[in-house]
Amino acid sequence: MPRKLSARHDRFALHTPFRIARGVKTAADVVTVEISDGAATGRGEGVPYPRYGESIESALAEIAAVRAALEAGAGRHEIIGLMRPGAARNAVDCALWDLEAKLAGKTVAALIGTPEPGPVATALTVVIDTPDEMARAAAAIADVPLIKVKVDASDPATAIRAVRQAAPDTALIVDPNESWDEALVRATMPVLVECKVDTLEQPCPAENDGWLAGYDSPVPICADESLHTVAELDAVAARYGAVNIKLDKTGGLTTALELAKAARAHGLKLMSGCMVCSSLGIAPALHIARQADWADLDGPTWLADDRAGGTRTEHGIMQPPTEGFWG
Repeated sequence: MPRKLSARHDRFALHTPFRIARGVKTAADVVTVEISDGAATGRGEGVPYPRYGESIESALAEIAAVRAALEAGAGRHEIIGLMRPGAARNAVDCALWDLEAKLAGKTVAALIGTPEPGPVATALTVVIDTPDEMARAAAAIADVPLIKVKVDASDPATAIRAVRQAAPDTALIVDPNESWDEALVRATMPVLVECKVDTLEQPCPAENDGWLAGYDSPVPICADESLHTVAELDAVAARYGAVNIKLDKTGGLTTALELAKAARAHGLKLMSGCMVCSSLGIAPALHIARQADWADLDGPTWLADDRAGGTRTEHGIMQPPTEGFWG
């Protein structure tokens, strides 16, 4: 039976505004792809990101452009040549993984040849607010293994110190989302050392990070917006000590696995990251998280209602989705 492809826009309201240096989000807008051959249906999700020139409309148009090829049987490796890296290809790639696993009667982990994903310690995010409010938010989750602190260029040192005082024993990631410049990185670095920050994530705009190649940072600096695919890895490895692998940047699990392997070969630390998304976007990322130094997969924890059967997170430990949810 010929395949059938469907793609749609789904929206998930957030229970709390998600505020970062780039703006405020009150809902997660995702593209959901389903590919069916009559015997089974594979599902995938992508989150188009305006920072990368993506929108729901552009992602749906990208998927529509390859409909004929997908319905004719194009697989994961074929779509790499048909679609650009990004959210649209991620949704398609993950749907193909899910379909492939179901048709083979195996799990995605078995297809990859790795252990099944288990519980993972994920960062929980403290978003930008007043230092007092950020301290309150951090105190409420001070028992979790890892906190990500969102900051901007407006007195980040005070915010970081407030969170550290409220959560004295928790590992910290600080994420300015490209809002700093070189001078602010250098000025804030003593505070990061003082507060025992594990990693500083993408402090400067990707187009202005060349100076990092000559900077001996006492705190590992992690590339996010500066790294999408293996093609950028040589330049990134000269500037950063870690990389954040998001399936919405790599264009799916297939190329994310390749990037993780290549990054390790370069001696880089790994973070498994996500956009604000549902558990359908997280389930494939767990295959990167199991080999990462840090997991930042709390996207579904911001949703007022997640997809049925999705991940569950308690005290910073994320449990995989229920059997049959994905992969």
